[in-house]
Amino acid sequence: MVNIFIPDTLTEALRIRGQHETLVINGGTDVMVKYRRWNGMPPDFPLDVLHIGNLAELKRIEIAEGKLMIGAAVTLYEMMEHPLVPDYISLPIRQLASPAIRNMGTLAGNLCNASASGDSLPMLYALNAEITLASAHGTRKLPVGQFITFAKQTLLQPDELVTELTIPLSDYTVSYYRKIGGRQVNAISKASFYAVAIKKDGIIEDVRIAFGSVAPTAVRDRACEEILIGAAETELDAKIETLRTLYGELLAPLDDTRSTADYRRYVSLQLLEDFIGRGLET
Repeated sequence: MVNIFIPDTLTEALRIRGQHETLVINGGTDVMVKYRRWNGMPPDFPLDVLHIGNLAELKRIEIAEGKLMIGAAVTLYEMMEHPLVPDYISLPIRQLASPAIRNMGTLAGNLCNASASGDSLPMLYALNAEITLASAHGTRKLPVGQFITFAKQTLLQPDELVTELTIPLSDYTVSYYRKIGGRQVNAISKASFYAVAIKKDGIIEDVRIAFGSVAPTAVRDRACEEILIGAAETELDAKIETLRTLYGELLAPLDDTRSTADYRRYVSLQLLEDFIGRGLET
């Protein structure tokens, strides 16, 4: 039998986290499936459960110093509909899972799940997002790309909670997201691609590109992005083949029951070409 802790304050939650080995849940959209049992039996949780859904400190969305701060208990639906969240951030969230899951799940939960096919991860990598981790002893911030060390592996310590995600904002003029799955909604990604850019007077001033489901973590490479920075629209087509080659060497997809490595690589590079050829030229 496990204990269920439902604290009302972050201080109380951190105390519990420090004193008990716990499984942290908010919406539970992944955890409840992972540990479910049949015939109406309660989930078979391996640890005591700490529910953070009542913590008002984790339910805020704010902008400060040019950065969007999203509390760990903000649901995906709340994030999608919030006026402070720009479209280029909500774009992949609107295609994540199903309405029921978006009503319960959180961005922090999708990140901590650290799935190679996590729908939000390419966006978080591309935008240089940071995660804030808190314990009874203090807080620390990590870039998302450092927090996830491998598929299903993170640097979250047993006494820590995620309190918020911080995403630097910019005046992107182009945003692009594509997710390839077995069906249109509620599908696990076979491949995904996210990109944003700043284009002024036909010149690419900045661009961010990230791939999902083609390596243990999301794939992003600043050196490849810099090949496009400073280019005019008329010069983009000439850069496609070089970038296909460079990114093709970075992608490390696997064969599994949902798709093949060859297909994942092929479609990912096609999405890259579509973004450069159409997304950046419109």
